[in-house]
Order: sequence, then C-alpha cells, then structure tokens
Amino acid sequence: MIAPAGPGSGFDLTIRAVSQCLIGTSLVLVPLPVTNKPGKGGSAALEYLAGKRGEDNVLSIFSPPICLIHLNGTTSYNYRENTTPVAKLLVDYGCFAVRSDSPYRSILDVMEALKKDPGSLKIGGTSSVWSMDHVQFLEVARAAGVTGLDQIVYEGYENGGAVSSLMGGRIDVLSAGASDVMGLMESGDLRVLAVTADKRLENRLMAEIPTCMEEGIDVEFSNWRGLFGPADMPDYALDYWETTLREMAETEMWKDTCSRYGWKEDFQGHEEFEKFLDEMNEDYRELLEEVRGLEPAVP
Repeated sequence: MIAPAGPGSGFDLTIRAVSQCLIGTSLVLVPLPVTNKPGKGGSAALEYLAGKRGEDNVLSIFSPPICLIHLNGTTSYNYRENTTPVAKLLVDYGCFAVRSDSPYRSILDVMEALKKDPGSLKIGGTSSVWSMDHVQFLEVARAAGVTGLDQIVYEGYENGGAVSSLMGGRIDVLSAGASDVMGLMESGDLRVLAVTADKRLENRLMAEIPTCMEEGIDVEFSNWRGLFGPADMPDYALDYWETTLREMAETEMWKDTCSRYGWKEDFQGHEEFEKFLDEMNEDYRELLEEVRGLEPAVP
C-alpha cells in the first residue's frame, strides 16, 4: 500500500484508513503495510508503480495530481499507460486556513489582499507547484477576480510540513484538504476560512465553515481519491480488489471513517472510474490552460 506523500498528508491518512478498514472488517486477513513515497508531486510513487507492471501485490492511492503532474510536465508517466485504475473511493474537499491570530478573517480578506498585491502573501500546501493544493487555490483566486496569478507565492510541502509551516509563520495561508486540518481546528490553533465544496460539509467541525460560494466566489473544487494498481495488473487481482473494496465501502466502519474526516462516499468500480478519469483529465487540462501563466513565484 503506497502513499505518494509524507505522514499526515491526505494520501497517507486515506490509505491507512483503507488498510485499517480492510483488516478491521476481516475482508483481508493478511497485513497491509503502508509505505510513504513522497516526491515530485506524486511522481515518485507513480514512477515506482510503473516499475511494478504486471504485479498483483501493490496498490497506491492517488487523486487529481495523478493527472496534473503529467499535464504540467512534471512526469511523462500517466494513469492511462502506467497504472490500472481499480476503484474510486471518496471525495474530499479543499479548504483554506490561517493561524488563529491571523488578521485575515475570511477568504474574501485574503483575496482582497492578493488583488492589491498578488505577491503579498505566501501560500503553502501539501502538493507540489502546479498540482492539487496550488491549483485549487489558483482556481479560487481566479474566480474571485485576482489577476497576476503567476505572481502568487506558493510553496509545496510534500513531506508533511505544510501545517507546521503555517503555525511557524513561514506561510500565511494553507491550501489543503479539509481532513488535513481537523486536529488543529479542533484545538483552536488555526481558523478555516472556507471550503471548496458546493455545500457545507456534514462533519461536526466543518459544518461551521462557509463554502467559497457562500462567500461570493462562484467555484467548487473536489479532491477525489481512488486506488490504482500497476499497469497490466492481472485480471484476478483487479477483480479481487474491486470486489473487496466495494464490500468495504458498504461497511459501517468505512462509513464512520468517512463521516469522521468529512469525506463524501463515492465508490466507482474499475470501468466507471476509468471513464471518470478521462473526463477529469480533460477538465484539468482546460483548468491549467486558464490559470497557468509564467513560472510561479517562489518564497
């Protein structure tokens, strides 16, 4: 079981939750150890998976970056030629957070500052430049009327240091998945300004947070997550994992896990997932063409 980012990331959290549910519900009776392979926006994990072509004993979690890192030129590897999509599991949503002592009280405050000077704030996320957390922030900024998107300073923390960088004052705004920030939100150490869902999340904590749409920014951005095997994964292995994950998605343990982290259950089997990926890949291509300017600013 491969997580394409460091401990504490959304990737890490999700695949460990999958492993725990499969073992905890006795759907799988052998250990399912998780290995973290961060680097290059998820390319390190994708390249590792590509090297396992035809094998039946490795699965990796991926989300939009599996498309974005190919479209943005980070890697020549792609989901079509170098993986076997097994199943889509859930949808997470992005959020934007600041320290509890930040002067920014709403996402509109952040956007107004960027409209005056796109380079005035440092944005951080758990993904690399031009990947998930960067692109979701740019999409919201674009929808809010911010210009000079290439001047927005962004730094990616693939090894799990984004939250600590926010708390340490090295960045001003964190762009991440909602599940990434729940612990510090509950403790009161940070304030979540908005989520990228089309309606408020049902999770107890996140239900208090407005959507970007509620704040007058007409945009939604979802972060789906699914499991992938190597290219040419044997049919027996694909059938086994698709069936087993479908059964897991119906368990109370998985439903409770999704509720706890604010994830929306959204299971799709292999064929449906492949069609979904093709559609989303084209959407991401168009999105990058809209928001991508010159090389992005760096701290």
